[in-house]
Amino acid sequence: MSVFDQRSQEVNYQYNDAGDINFATVQNQADLVNELENLNSEITKAGNAQVIDAEIVTDVQYQIQKAVDQSKKPEPNNNTIVEHLIQAKDFIQNIAEVGGIVAGIVKAIELVQQLF
Repeated sequence: MSVFDQRSQEVNYQYNDAGDINFATVQNQADLVNELENLNSEITKAGNAQVIDAEIVTDVQYQIQKAVDQSKKPEPNNNTIVEHLIQAKDFIQNIAEVGGIVAGIVKAIELVQQLF
C-alpha cells in the first residue's frame, strides 16, 4: 500500500472515490437511491468548499433529487431517471475538481439502465 506525505498540503475540497459513495455495491433499487442521496451530500460538500457555485449546486441537487424521487416509485421510468442524471452531470462536467462526482453520476446512469 502506498503512503503519501500530505503535510503542508492545503486542499479546499477533494472527492474521495473510496469514501461514502460506492456505486460498485449497488445491487437493487434501494441501494441506488441510497447512493444517489450520498451523491447529493457530496455535492453539498463541494458547494460548501466553494468548488461549485451555489446556483449550480442547487441545479445539480434538484436534478439528482428528481432522479431519487423517480427511483423510489413502484414502477420507475428509467428514461426519466437517466435524463435527470444527465442534466445533473452536464451542470458540473467542466469543473475539474468534481471529476469524481461526474464519474459517479455516469456510473449511476449505467446502473439505472441495468436495474430498471
